[in-house]
Amino acid sequence: MRCGTVEVPLDYAAPAKGTITLALARIPASDRARRLGSLLLNFGGPGSPGVAGLAADPKAFATLGERYDLVAFDPRGVGRSGPISCGGSQQTAQEPGGEDAADAAAQLAALRAVARRCELASGPVLPYVGTVNVSRDMDVMRRVLGDRKLNYLGFSYGTRLGAVYAAQFPRDTGRMVLDGVDTLTEPLAEQALVSARGQQRALERFLAWCTHQKGCVYGTNVRSAKEEVGALVARLDREPLVGHDGSFVTGQDAVASISLALYAKSMWPALADALAMAERDGDPVGLMQLGGPAAPSDSRSRREGVGRAARTVPVPADNGEAALVAVNCADDPDRSNDRATPAAVEKELAALEGEFLQASKIFGPSQLRTVLACYGRPAGTDFIRKIDHPGAPRMLLIGTRGDPATPYEWTEETAKRLGSAVVVDYKGDGHTGYAASPCVREYADRFLIDGRLPSGTRSCPAGE
Repeated sequence: MRCGTVEVPLDYAAPAKGTITLALARIPASDRARRLGSLLLNFGGPGSPGVAGLAADPKAFATLGERYDLVAFDPRGVGRSGPISCGGSQQTAQEPGGEDAADAAAQLAALRAVARRCELASGPVLPYVGTVNVSRDMDVMRRVLGDRKLNYLGFSYGTRLGAVYAAQFPRDTGRMVLDGVDTLTEPLAEQALVSARGQQRALERFLAWCTHQKGCVYGTNVRSAKEEVGALVARLDREPLVGHDGSFVTGQDAVASISLALYAKSMWPALADALAMAERDGDPVGLMQLGGPAAPSDSRSRREGVGRAARTVPVPADNGEAALVAVNCADDPDRSNDRATPAAVEKELAALEGEFLQASKIFGPSQLRTVLACYGRPAGTDFIRKIDHPGAPRMLLIGTRGDPATPYEWTEETAKRLGSAVVVDYKGDGHTGYAASPCVREYADRFLIDGRLPSGTRSCPAGE
């Protein structure tokens, strides 16, 4: 793998403001005689560094790597590309649904204080993060790499990035595969609500599997199993599990661990063991090993497709969380500081809390916390909402029926918005399908390498 940098304008509307240096990496095609050019990869997020992702698991793309130079990058504000920070956690003392939730003025003041802390800790790049600017950066990379068209494989949030590129640069769009398709249309509150429902469906699929396994801690009844998981979360929020070393796991930590484990069916046995340790032995170790207390508490923060890796470069510890919120707010026009009043906060919480709990008593509260995050920040762009049949070439979209983070309905919705998409309907579980399904991988590789794309919707079975 060869590492390098590319310099891009900080502000494309005013290039005189200066530049930012982005980190990228390339693994040259192994079959140089039949090389097709570069394939740009994005593994998801937002907030995930691409260079570390490619370094962690290049073999996942071995077939594509024969004909393409595999290229990954750290988006602006992430990893080694001008990493942003908020100087620590973005959690506020005032939490939606808590004892102080009615004090909307205090909630709003806390949100504004967090936003101010992010401004002070991040430097000049913070106002210029967001998918629209990263898409422009990708076009600079295309030209620097010497490619006439951008060939692209994006996972999870990377699908939003690919769709925005196709809308901004339809004539420069080459072969594009989007796996684990994000929404382009739904407001932040609706995204969080749909995500809560998706997580709940994924949990129920896990429990249906668990109750058919010997030794499942919840027995053989799926309905009672759902109730017992909810009771565990509530119990741990009242009285956390404490380990021998003094570490502890709260109910929301457990939710984060469960959410992470639902991302891949291969993690289901470990999740079953962790829940058994918590229920039978009062032992938090299993949940902690899944990533609970250290993991972000909302699903959007874990939207990574493949190649997730520990950071190998010195970046702020909170960079992933800070970039996640900053990008999502830059992409959302509904909430901003100029629209925020205590009355607006109070009204939104009152209107949404019941609906989120109805969607999922387990995942609803953590998803509700994401809804207000953009109050206190500048208004986001409405460009993504307006994408409609941009005129790009046909592309391949992959949706997974049991996806806990990007529900399958978003694949269908985005396909209609793009107007030139073929859908692969993967009947399996977990987040994204490329790494999990040989059938999905064959469709994606065939299109990217040979340009062959079927018509209509195609299906890939679960359990391969």
